[in-house]
Amino acid sequence: MTLTATNKLTFLEFLEQYPDGFGQYELVNGELVKAEPTRAHKNVARFLVRCFDRESDRLNLDYIVDKDIIIKTITQEGEERGRNPDVGMVKAEIWNSNVRTYGALTEPIQLAVEVVSTNWEDDYIDKRDEYQRLGIPEYWIVDYLAIGSRTLLGNPKRPKIFVYQLVEGEYQVQSFTGSDRIVSSTFPELELTCDQVFASSPIREL
Repeated sequence: MTLTATNKLTFLEFLEQYPDGFGQYELVNGELVKAEPTRAHKNVARFLVRCFDRESDRLNLDYIVDKDIIIKTITQEGEERGRNPDVGMVKAEIWNSNVRTYGALTEPIQLAVEVVSTNWEDDYIDKRDEYQRLGIPEYWIVDYLAIGSRTLLGNPKRPKIFVYQLVEGEYQVQSFTGSDRIVSSTFPELELTCDQVFASSPIREL
């Protein structure tokens, strides 16, 4: 992640200054932060976009799935942040309610996915809290390189996918690995295993 600004920005200023067409950015601590995912990271995200798109079409669900959905979150301290999940899914009626405005949403999207990078604590701690606070019903953490702590991933560490479901305002989590079928409340009929997700990124074997 590379900081690209020094002045504290509001969320609206973040949207106005967003360098569209020059990568993905988030607003953190009042600064523009550029995300620089690897190709392997992008492979995982693209694979999930295709899976969710197919399942949404199969079930005739009215969802838009994208890698460029910006959402406004609030920290426990009241700081506004702009997050750009690796995969975001939102109801089409919400997305299309004002198609002429910026691509940012202030209401909760249906599902957010973060593919874990070296700053893994951001996904496991900060974003989990912000997404719960916003009221996103389902949040996936895809730790395909087993970067997180041994407390989370076991010893020896194994790649895992964590699925957080919002229950009475708080996230309840299930973890999946290997040939486990991933359980999703958004897509209860989804036939997808962790191994299938991890296989979209060959680097995991290195």
